[in-house]
Amino acid sequence: MADEIKNIPEDGEPKPHIMTGDHELEYSGSTHLLEQAAYKFQLQERSEPNLYRYLFDYESVPKVSFNHRFVPTNMPQEIWITDTTFRDGQQSTSPFNVEQIVHLYKLLHKLGGPNGKIRQSEFFVYTDKDRRAVEECLSLGYDFPEVTTWIRASEKDFQLVKSLGIKETGVLVSCSDYHIYKKMGLTRQQALDKYVGVIEKILEYGIRPRCHFEDITRADFYGFVLPLASALNEAGLRAGMPIRVRACDTMGFGVTYPGAALPRSVPGIIYGLQHYAGIDSSMLEWHGHNDFYKVVTNASTAWLYGASGVNCSMLGIGERTGNCPLEAMVIEYASLRGTLDGMDTKVITEIAEYFENEIGYEIPVRTPFVGRNFNVTRAGVHADGLLKNEEIYNIFDTGKLLGRPPLVAVDSHSGLAGIAHWLNSFYKLSGTDDAVDKHHPTIEIMRRKIDEEYAGGRTTVMGDEELESLLREADIDLFEHVAHKTVFNRLEKGKKRSE
Repeated sequence: MADEIKNIPEDGEPKPHIMTGDHELEYSGSTHLLEQAAYKFQLQERSEPNLYRYLFDYESVPKVSFNHRFVPTNMPQEIWITDTTFRDGQQSTSPFNVEQIVHLYKLLHKLGGPNGKIRQSEFFVYTDKDRRAVEECLSLGYDFPEVTTWIRASEKDFQLVKSLGIKETGVLVSCSDYHIYKKMGLTRQQALDKYVGVIEKILEYGIRPRCHFEDITRADFYGFVLPLASALNEAGLRAGMPIRVRACDTMGFGVTYPGAALPRSVPGIIYGLQHYAGIDSSMLEWHGHNDFYKVVTNASTAWLYGASGVNCSMLGIGERTGNCPLEAMVIEYASLRGTLDGMDTKVITEIAEYFENEIGYEIPVRTPFVGRNFNVTRAGVHADGLLKNEEIYNIFDTGKLLGRPPLVAVDSHSGLAGIAHWLNSFYKLSGTDDAVDKHHPTIEIMRRKIDEEYAGGRTTVMGDEELESLLREADIDLFEHVAHKTVFNRLEKGKKRSE
């Protein structure tokens, strides 16, 4: 038989590579099937750029096309988060000073836990301030997050990274025709040759290259992305140093819909880079933006289909609509794995407080997990449910996981239950000895005063300071009791942190 499979051991399990006629088969350890592995996509040169005008005509909302092709999920054995707060994130805010960068880096280390689930953090190295921040972070001696950089394709930058002792650096390899033809004025072959030359030079310095495939969701996947990824991967193999590929959804065009076509399909991109270009999961990373509200879903999908890394920034800061929020992917990790693997989620609240109190960054109040109102309810019926059992109207135990118990915002709709819940939450009262229920006479007095406010035409929510004043007027003894408890709790919390 022309296609008879050769070299099958007596136990019946095929060897990794088998020639059958004109085809090479590869035994997959994940699917336990023989799969064709002979696809090698060649660069497709063009005189004019392929701008996918049927999807991106620029004058209307970008379209999603379907070809009803499906690829298998392939969750890696190990997944992790990487950080770009000090690179992409910092480009969208007032620059951090050295002290702020170092403090946030320490919080990343603490959040990632002993297993280093926040694997890397990337830095600029162009200014004296940038380099001082890098040096101070390196001096802490943390294994995780590993300090990496992002540089331009210049010999001077390669030398700088080497002198700092950095082991991995990112470099831009823009892959859509928008960038190749319209921004750089090159052909595809010229771009590929340029990129390979740059990566080979970085490899000569003994630095691991991380190739940022910019604008991959508008790129010709089979005509340029795969030939480029294969060429870079081969350069790494020749140098004995693997190439990391960061698939960059620069404009947030990625979609996760089953059967969606390339170039916008996140599953298709991840599967293709693995299956056709030979990029191992551990060397594959997703970097997305939130232009179409899909950044978290796209990042989670990249994990599901074979990328070990997802690149994020604290609070999602970054170009235009921002990067994938790092805190969101911490929670996604726990959702997908059923464990936090040592990550300390209360640090998420520390990060948010530091951004607001020390850096002066204003977090939108409804931002999940970190916004001031993310677990605050206003409706009286909801407050009544929270008072009876907070699980009814809270997403999870936010007090335990984030150090932020659910709160109630008091207005004309809050009722007795809402006021009682505010008091207990604000002063952190719990148990039968301390907590106040909605039948307490002081709660009724406060409600009458609040009703008078809104009957007089008020439309805004009552602030904490106003409510404290109302409590003081209604019942000075109760006020002094709960205020004393609050001070004591804060002192105990500070003592534990210092220990």
